[in-house]
Amino acid sequence: MQFRLKFIILIISGLALTSCGSSRSKVIITKTENGTQIEPTNKQVHNIISHALDFEGTRYKYGGITKKGVDCSGLIYTSFLKEDIAMPRTSRDLSLKGKRLYLKDVSPGDLLFFETNKKRKVINHVGLVVEVADEIRFIHSSTSRGVIISSLEDNYWKSNFVMARRVL
Repeated sequence: MQFRLKFIILIISGLALTSCGSSRSKVIITKTENGTQIEPTNKQVHNIISHALDFEGTRYKYGGITKKGVDCSGLIYTSFLKEDIAMPRTSRDLSLKGKRLYLKDVSPGDLLFFETNKKRKVINHVGLVVEVADEIRFIHSSTSRGVIISSLEDNYWKSNFVMARRVL
């Protein structure tokens, strides 16, 4: 809840617009007590992130796409579908969409992909970037904790990270 309130305040209190080329989403850069925050100004990206945030706290359910239960790719699928953007239903298939990015180019609305089972060496987890500041924060559905926001700086996520992609 605190993140959602901060998210709304940051959007309202944006100080400047910036764009880093035509392929990068426009963002609002805001200084806060926690450092620099970057928020999307693209309405579709904003709506996708807002819809995903509405799922925060929802329990994990394999194959789920509702607030009764959702898995990681179901969260992405449902959030993009809210903006009439059809997306694949699995993390592996999602990882083939859009343009591959360097982490330094990631913006809110981009997707992060992970291999959490090192024995299988396949992408099996996805998250949606919601904040880029001193760290990249993303929303995803964790099997143990449901829909949460995590940092890419966490050792677990950093060591299992494979790539980032931009769909919009």
